[in-house]
Amino acid sequence: MTGTLYGIGLGPGDPELITLKAARLIEAATTIAYPTLAGGDSFARAIAKDLIKPGTREIRMDVPMTTERQPAQDAYDAGAAEIAKVLKTGENVVCLCEGDPFFYGSFMYLNARLISDFNVEVIPGVTSITACATRAGMPLAARNERLTVLPGPLPEAELKTRIEGAESVVIMKVGRHLPKIKAVIHALGLTDQATYVERATLPEEVVLPLAQAPEKAPYFSMILLTKGADPWL
Repeated sequence: MTGTLYGIGLGPGDPELITLKAARLIEAATTIAYPTLAGGDSFARAIAKDLIKPGTREIRMDVPMTTERQPAQDAYDAGAAEIAKVLKTGENVVCLCEGDPFFYGSFMYLNARLISDFNVEVIPGVTSITACATRAGMPLAARNERLTVLPGPLPEAELKTRIEGAESVVIMKVGRHLPKIKAVIHALGLTDQATYVERATLPEEVVLPLAQAPEKAPYFSMILLTKGADPWL
């Protein structure tokens, strides 16, 4: 009998947004796994730290932040191999993931590597999109309105086309792409309808009109854009 791999969504950062089911599984875990930034600290572990009991085995996956895919793939290969060793003994493994595991979540890469050989259960988490919307006080979609989610690294022309054809827009992975995104939104005449959110739900959270956004943005930043006035009324 092999163990079960649990992909745990931790939410956007505030530990109080961890679900009851996620908290129960983390507290009971004898082995946890989580991504780190190439040998640095783990944001996922920091969110869940108060739930991790002393003596828990920890599997760190050092994932490089690079535009090249292969280094990250190698890191997930190594992490999956370590997790598989534990699962084969019959022990469960809890894998920590910021936000939701299957929404731009790192856990999806481990799931793809291990699902054919082991039982995998995914525990959903509060997404950064819903967290940012609530912190900004911006309802994103109502009735038949469409919500479009765009990654910031998209080329400028594609961003412009997709925003033009959208009703309500979330732009994720802003980071170093902020100047380009701001320029596109300005060219479309939509700056006044856009909000910038940084590190939502954390003590250092920033929520500003896009026109007042800083020149540089961290990875954990997002732009929310709704067209028209009060579409939820």
